[in-house]
Amino acid sequence: MTTISGGPRHIEEAVPREPAGNRGLRLVPLRGLRYVPDAVGNLAAVTSPPYGVVTRPDGLHHLESADPDNIVRLILPQADSVAARHELAATTLRHWLAAGILAPDKEPALYVYEQSRGDLLQRGVIGALALSAPAEGLVLPHEEVMPHVVENRAALMRATAANLEPLLLTYHGDAQTAGAAAVVDRATTRRPLLTTTTEDGFSHRLWAITDPAELSEVDDDLAGRQALIADGHHRWAGYLRLQQEHTTGPSPWDHGLVLLVDTARHPLQVRAIHRLLRHLPISEALTKASPSFRVRHLETSLPDALDALKEATSVGNAFLLAGDGTFHLLDRPDPALVSRTVRRDRPETWRSLDAAVLHETLLPHVWGIPDTPRDITYVHDTEEAVRQAELHRSTAVILHPVREELVRTLARRGVMMPRKTTSFGPKPATGLLLRSLEVD
Repeated sequence: MTTISGGPRHIEEAVPREPAGNRGLRLVPLRGLRYVPDAVGNLAAVTSPPYGVVTRPDGLHHLESADPDNIVRLILPQADSVAARHELAATTLRHWLAAGILAPDKEPALYVYEQSRGDLLQRGVIGALALSAPAEGLVLPHEEVMPHVVENRAALMRATAANLEPLLLTYHGDAQTAGAAAVVDRATTRRPLLTTTTEDGFSHRLWAITDPAELSEVDDDLAGRQALIADGHHRWAGYLRLQQEHTTGPSPWDHGLVLLVDTARHPLQVRAIHRLLRHLPISEALTKASPSFRVRHLETSLPDALDALKEATSVGNAFLLAGDGTFHLLDRPDPALVSRTVRRDRPETWRSLDAAVLHETLLPHVWGIPDTPRDITYVHDTEEAVRQAELHRSTAVILHPVREELVRTLARRGVMMPRKTTSFGPKPATGLLLRSLEVD
């Protein structure tokens, strides 16, 4: 996968939206549901990337064939109907629990989770986060969601009575080493509950925190803090929907499984999510765009094409198109067209986003592409987006990533990015820790 860093863009000053009443985040211990090592043998073979990253169908089939107990059979079950898929996941989960393939830990804990590869090291704390209303400003979403995906994720959790994979949330801690950071560091000096290396080269380790004093340190440190959703907007919306279905009293649905990372100590990488326009041949895309955009043909490699995209986005909107074995750079859009088509009920910072111009101008007005799952596929990996476009004789739209600072600034103002704009990482591996609401 090729990664690129964000170019300079103006960020409007904004007053941060503080948590209502300074209540802060509350991370509650849980009896984590984990694979039993003696039952599965190879832990890496039963893990998966988060459901939204799995490239279908190739990636799905690869994971299913890796091990009959791979977690993908829960997060992306395959059946003839939506209802049947969810019921299949619930049946599979019950079977794995009865067969001792999965089992809950004996006592509630928060969990320190570490991912590393080369020079990259990320550590955070997994727990059941007390859910809060959006108006409280404790958990800040930054992207719009698709209602049908929210319903799908909520229905899966409803059917399985489980949180099958943690959301990735970030907060910005203090420079001092006290609090949650100190607890995390101490935990990593002890023997881990599990260690495995997945096929992407990442090493994963997990530790349990059960000591009341350490749990109190984490609780005190998170008081008054707010978090940004880095990955899992649809699942977060699903959490809130399911909580609203259980209002007769306190219940396990008042909490949701999350991984909370302090980006002051472990900054996340920010990548773009690309678009695959399956029914638009690239020749047609170029012809329709040429009156309103400057179109340049690039006879170069993908890394060099991404460098050209990075340079172009430093001064304005730009997109890299692929699908015919070469690359094409679209930039310098017609200002009058952009002004006329991009919605005006957003700040200028939002209106100048590449994703905003893509979804407000290029897709509907230049290409006539409806924003539906049938017409647009979202692909996280740059090389995979190019490969799929060439395979299907269609068009891949490669975007340059925005910076986390811009994302956080807009989120604090309550302004949502266009959906599927950013991909924060590294994301937690799915399958290392689940949460059963029936156990909790």
